[in-house]
Amino acid sequence: MKLKKIFPLFIAILALMTSCTDEETMTLLDEIQVSSSYVSIPVDGGSTTISVTAKDSWTVEKVTTAQDSVKWLTISSISGNAGESELTFSAESTLDGRTAQVLIQSGGQTQRINIIQGLSTVEPATCAEVIAGPDGKTFLVTGVCTAITNTVYGNWYLEDETGSIYIYGTLDAKGQTKNFLSWGLEVGDEVTVQGPKTTYGSTVELVDVTVIKINKSLVKVDSVANAVLPLEGGEFIAYLTCKGQGVSVDIPEDAKSWLSISSIESAGEQVVVKFHAIANNGGDRSTTIIFRTTDGSKTYSTETTLSQTGAIIDASIAQFLEAPVGDTQYRLAGVITSIANDTYGNLYLRDFSDETFVYGIQDYAQLGLKEGDIITIVGKRAEYQGNPQVGGAVLESSIPVTPITIAEVLTKPDDPDTYYMVTGEITSIANETYGNLYLSDNGSEIYLYGCYPGYGATGDDRKYLIANEGIVVGDILTVIATKGSYNGVDQLSNGIYFSHVSAK
Repeated sequence: MKLKKIFPLFIAILALMTSCTDEETMTLLDEIQVSSSYVSIPVDGGSTTISVTAKDSWTVEKVTTAQDSVKWLTISSISGNAGESELTFSAESTLDGRTAQVLIQSGGQTQRINIIQGLSTVEPATCAEVIAGPDGKTFLVTGVCTAITNTVYGNWYLEDETGSIYIYGTLDAKGQTKNFLSWGLEVGDEVTVQGPKTTYGSTVELVDVTVIKINKSLVKVDSVANAVLPLEGGEFIAYLTCKGQGVSVDIPEDAKSWLSISSIESAGEQVVVKFHAIANNGGDRSTTIIFRTTDGSKTYSTETTLSQTGAIIDASIAQFLEAPVGDTQYRLAGVITSIANDTYGNLYLRDFSDETFVYGIQDYAQLGLKEGDIITIVGKRAEYQGNPQVGGAVLESSIPVTPITIAEVLTKPDDPDTYYMVTGEITSIANETYGNLYLSDNGSEIYLYGCYPGYGATGDDRKYLIANEGIVVGDILTVIATKGSYNGVDQLSNGIYFSHVSAK
């Protein structure tokens, strides 16, 4: 009897062992069978093929996540008919190992195929190693959050002792986007994140990172008073909570000439730091103040920003372009030469010295501006991917410019404050230095007394447009000017060059 009981048990164990072995090569369902439910693709790229046997038609789909859309995996077919078919999985080479799942569905049953390419391991790295590393590689990096630029998607800066990188997108604990605030991350916190590297322009980024760990800072700024100081200076106050061993304050070297610490007061964990700023005789200025503490073995930090209103600097566009990126306010005047976005006011502005891009003007849609108008704006020297531009622009004043024919100009009264845009053929040039010439259009002719390189030109800056632009008789010239007269003869006065078309 014992032998009879043991023998069936042995047969059952043998059958179980056989089924486990077969699982590596053949997975059996009633409606669909595959030669392997595990597919390995070489890390250097390649293809692997399995066979599919189905009683009915079948479909294939990838299992995607917020972290991985599985675009890297190519499948030879997304559907098939009853019978035996081949299914090929392909992928390009990868810097890191990666995995995916594919579902084959037929007759109400689902077969999972597990895809693996290389070994999915991520080594810890410094910011410097991330910066030097290749795009597409996944990095695990630890650093301090130094600034947060977007609290919806989770865009922020991470810094360690070797450098700084930009975090472009932070997933929440469930791997979803647009939920950054759920982490409660603050400037000064130490964070460990993992994500793929990309380079956008000159900015090194980790994209849609997964948060591994947050080590809360022992010092933080609770609030500030007088974050924007007036032109004449004054007192700035920072209120801190510090759970470490005292507080040290770092004022950047370029701000020490105008900003100083007047007092530091502590009561338990509450710290009040007061600063004094002197009067500002230049443009707008700002600085970032860093507060540090320690637990005896590790240093923690947080920061806050202080700005001070300054004088607005009147500048030519050439001077503006030479200025550094910053908060200084510049007053620029010129002609709108083209409009890239008529909703926000992204446009090009030109004066006698140069041309610059204006990245939007406040309330532009309500201003009624158009190409050719003369405007005065105030804005900051900004930059995008190495290209200079005006940021945060506000319109101060505008002079409308009306397109008009020469015949229509001749009917207008003299008025030094009304500007017209006139186009005509150059019939003769009386003075090449200042651009005195005759324009003709459909039988009407008028004398242009001066054609200058751009708005705002004075003195020698008014000279030599004709030679510098290679303008000759027969060219079609478009000019902005006022209607005037000399000894009773009508003329266009103080012309501003807009464009020309060569007759050649």
